[in-house]
Amino acid sequence: MNEMIFEIAQRIRGLREDFGISVSEMAQLVEVSKEEYLSYEEGKRDFSFTFLYKVAVRLGLDISELLTGSSPTLSVYTHVKKGKGLAIERRKGFKYQSLAYLFKNRNAEPFIVEAPYDEAADKGEILQRSHDGQEFDYILSGSLKVRIDDHEFIMEEGDSVYYDATRKHGMVATNGKDCVFLAVVIRGQNGRMG
Repeated sequence: MNEMIFEIAQRIRGLREDFGISVSEMAQLVEVSKEEYLSYEEGKRDFSFTFLYKVAVRLGLDISELLTGSSPTLSVYTHVKKGKGLAIERRKGFKYQSLAYLFKNRNAEPFIVEAPYDEAADKGEILQRSHDGQEFDYILSGSLKVRIDDHEFIMEEGDSVYYDATRKHGMVATNGKDCVFLAVVIRGQNGRMG
């Protein structure tokens, strides 16, 4: 398995144990069986973005800290050049770039997301997940098929959607081409993101 996946798995297990959080609680949090959760902690499975996000929130960490092993340090501003965000590649080729990974105590998580076109995904059922907080997505290029609960619609370049992220939601690139969009996850009322 990929060395980065193994390092993240070790961090998750070590921190979970340090905080005295049970495997059962973590499995329930990420909506998998205890056995499946343990396979993540052993580095035998790659993590979805939602999995990482929920685990980081439960552990009281910044997602970038979970991924890199170091804490953000900036508190006035952070300037990220095009293509230089913290790269996170998860979920069937979706590529995320964290645009504020160096800024500590963020109230929101901005990402540039590249969703590759996949005909099978476009024609199939959209995988839906949920997390705390709210989310804003803005299409930069391409088209995105979005499903929030039972509502499904197509977004084109320049379109945006703002929604309650505790509702089941998912998206896939559509219309035969990749999609690039800005995604901003905002803290929930309980002060948690993800």
